[in-house]
Amino acid sequence: MQTPETTQAALLESPAGSSQPVVRIFGVGNAGIAMLGTLALPEFAAAQFAVINTDAASFAASPATVKIHLDNKLLRGLGSGGDPERGRALAEEQFSTLKSACEGANVIFILAGLGGGAGSGISPVLAKAAREAGALVLAFVTLPFDCEGNRREAQAQQSLEQLKSAADGVICLPSQKVFKLIDENSTLLETFRVTGGFLIEGVRGVWHLLTRPGLIQVHFADLCALLRDRHAENAFAFVEASGAGRAREVVENILAHPLLDEGHALAESDAVLVSLTAGKDLTMAEINRVMDQVKRQCSHAQIIMGAAVDAAMKDKLCVTVIAARQNAAPTSVSARAETHTTGAGSGGIREVVMSRTPQRRKGIAKPIQEQLPLTIVSKGRFDKSEPTKHNGQDLDVPTFFRRGVPLN
Repeated sequence: MQTPETTQAALLESPAGSSQPVVRIFGVGNAGIAMLGTLALPEFAAAQFAVINTDAASFAASPATVKIHLDNKLLRGLGSGGDPERGRALAEEQFSTLKSACEGANVIFILAGLGGGAGSGISPVLAKAAREAGALVLAFVTLPFDCEGNRREAQAQQSLEQLKSAADGVICLPSQKVFKLIDENSTLLETFRVTGGFLIEGVRGVWHLLTRPGLIQVHFADLCALLRDRHAENAFAFVEASGAGRAREVVENILAHPLLDEGHALAESDAVLVSLTAGKDLTMAEINRVMDQVKRQCSHAQIIMGAAVDAAMKDKLCVTVIAARQNAAPTSVSARAETHTTGAGSGGIREVVMSRTPQRRKGIAKPIQEQLPLTIVSKGRFDKSEPTKHNGQDLDVPTFFRRGVPLN
């Protein structure tokens, strides 16, 4: 385990006189470390990598400069055992180490898979430490597949709420949505590769906004103004097209993208970030065409847009969209979410159906439950038995009648 001093010393210093923000990317837990490994590309050369886990064996192939092993005598190097409380306790116990690892960074990216012990337990504590160190904190996380069981799903949802409270923004990918993008012959490895790939595209989109000089520049202060203290859950998509009709094609792909709920996420958002990247042939007309369609979908949202040129892309146009969904406005109905699964096998798509119960209007008298004049039926062998009473209530009387619950 690294001490706060050695952790801080191991971190890279930002280039002297550099105007770019210092971006530090943390891979937390096995899934986060695996996703971080896919970022070891030339385009992320300026980023600072760090990994955190309760299992030291996962660090072996990691390209990270900083490796923080959270462990104590109770775990004996065997990890958190899938228990988020263990991971959280370890992170809080070594909070100063995590905070030291975040010092000097302007932006902290947290990559994790929620549902297990390390990613679910450590990520919210790391986000809190990063914010106390003064960084803008964005978390990129995946939620488990339905087939992984109720326990992992419940742990993931609890961690997601904690993470949204601690980070400035959370980009969340429910893995179940990937079933819309694969076929029945896709292997397990291919499925997880697709899931991680979508999340990494979100990282790449924000990274381009922060680091690439653009025709239309997005400044770090703009990103802070959009995300700071929002604690929002975000939807995102990455699309690309090439050829003469590429602007029209990317718009169609955005509006049909399953991770944006076929465009509904844009309509429900109050803040949208759009990043366009293309070769030297990128025109202002193409930028205007894409942004005009995006604005039509989210006319009430605050929009931040950036456009950059990358000569290596030639005739390709890439667009990254991140939409922060607004909180649902209070309504006159109470909603209860019910989860259903449609389709056969593990490929079923989870649907959330909101069943609404109308609230009672003021001024309308509450119905009174009256006893019907029915003939009393003998209790048979129990006719001479004393009534069953508890706290002065006759438990032989139906509950709905004792509590005055009206029957519809």
